[in-house]
Amino acid sequence: MSTADKLARLEELRREARLGGGAERIEQQHARGKLTARERMELLLDEDSFRELDAFVTHRASDFGLDEERYLGDGVVTGHGTIDGRPVFAYSQDFTVFGGSLSETHAEKICKVMDLAMENGMPVIGLSDSGGARIQEGVVSLGGYAEIFLRNTLASGVVPQISLVLGPCAGGAVYSPAITDFTIMVDGSSYMFVTGPNVVKTVTHEEVDFEGLGGARIHNERSGVAHFLAAGEPQALELARRLTSYLPPNNIDLPPRLADWDPPTSAPETLDLLIPDSAQRSYDMHTAIVGIVDRESFLEVHAHFARNIICGFARIEGRSVGIVAQQPEVLAGVLDIDASDKAARFVRFCDCFNVPLVTLVDVPGFLPGVEQEHRGIIRHGAKLLYAYCEATVPKVTVITRKAYGGAYDVMSSKHIRGDFNFAWPTAEIAVMGVEGAVNIVFRDRIAAARDPEAERVALIAEYEERFANPYIAAGRGYIDEVIRPAETRERIASALSVLEGKRQSLPAKKHGNIPL
Repeated sequence: MSTADKLARLEELRREARLGGGAERIEQQHARGKLTARERMELLLDEDSFRELDAFVTHRASDFGLDEERYLGDGVVTGHGTIDGRPVFAYSQDFTVFGGSLSETHAEKICKVMDLAMENGMPVIGLSDSGGARIQEGVVSLGGYAEIFLRNTLASGVVPQISLVLGPCAGGAVYSPAITDFTIMVDGSSYMFVTGPNVVKTVTHEEVDFEGLGGARIHNERSGVAHFLAAGEPQALELARRLTSYLPPNNIDLPPRLADWDPPTSAPETLDLLIPDSAQRSYDMHTAIVGIVDRESFLEVHAHFARNIICGFARIEGRSVGIVAQQPEVLAGVLDIDASDKAARFVRFCDCFNVPLVTLVDVPGFLPGVEQEHRGIIRHGAKLLYAYCEATVPKVTVITRKAYGGAYDVMSSKHIRGDFNFAWPTAEIAVMGVEGAVNIVFRDRIAAARDPEAERVALIAEYEERFANPYIAAGRGYIDEVIRPAETRERIASALSVLEGKRQSLPAKKHGNIPL
């Protein structure tokens, strides 16, 4: 065979590999409103940056007629490319080949890019669209999943891992996205569940469809399994690109800092008017966030789940930061089980990857109630406490209004190694709210008064004047500075600059035992 013939053969094989399961199945994929594995890679990565690995791999199975049906690539496209010029490794499951099912060689391809990502300190992005384990290969395919799970676990905290669920993801397959750092799902076409609707009906007699059992909205709003909800696949892939822009490639490097940034749209003085005069009135903490961070830089994580706390990435003078903030408009910003879990995981991620934490506090405490206690609010609240205590990244805290009880301690207080702790003049730092404190401390005096209600009102006013302010805490050094709200962005930016070279370590140990 001549050189020309060999080159022609190479091009023929490349064309065959690009077709995946064939033109007919590609049309079927498009008819479902879904992109192909390669089209997704093209949208995810910078133009012409993708370099494919293992394009000619085929499965090794021969049972059940598989020896007569082979496709180049074996149902997954793997390789590396760049996002905004920064290298990443990625894989994209191809539903046109055996429904994207995972075989021994399919798993080996994914494991190869994960190993390369670890060895070279680069993020891994996985695009899932699969019917699950390839049944014809039996335990070999199950072993392939376990190999991937192991690498997910070893890579955790070493390189960022992002999962996009762009179709079905069922059975054991769900545990790879569950271990990764962030999961993005598409409304109406993404599904995740351990057991499907038919099995659920057989075992529990519950009637439920794919969407109601494990659709994108369920996992974004109720279970918290997914972190982002996209309207379509292009939006999901753009979300992944934007998410990586805040992150370093690995746990050694620092997040990228942008040279070009814009200040907030609103004037700083607008924050002076944010807190209502009445403690019973709420306000939107998003207003404070967008008034502090660089213009249009806030990317909220878990926006639809546990909305009483806000988590997300942003930039302040080009620096990447993680934002954790109470949301007074939802449950008064109280900490409950879901909010504690949500914030704890986000804090730990930021600490893994050198992203400074900015915490905005307006917390009345932990949510009381029999259900919360019986479901373990103590254990779940302890996760958030543990996460903040363990974090060694720069931590800047601003108390905007309430900081009551144990929740004051938990929310990155000075006592658990907060670096710079600021408070607005509207801050109230106390064991509990004014009315509750008065009712307990002055119970006998109120009961003995000629007009108990008038006495109670007077005592509330007196107690509020003496204790419902940030100055006692500032007098003890628990608050570094009481600042005007309008000064917040400048103070945080200055603190982050000072803390840029922060060095803090934990006691030597294999690992801690977070209260899971």
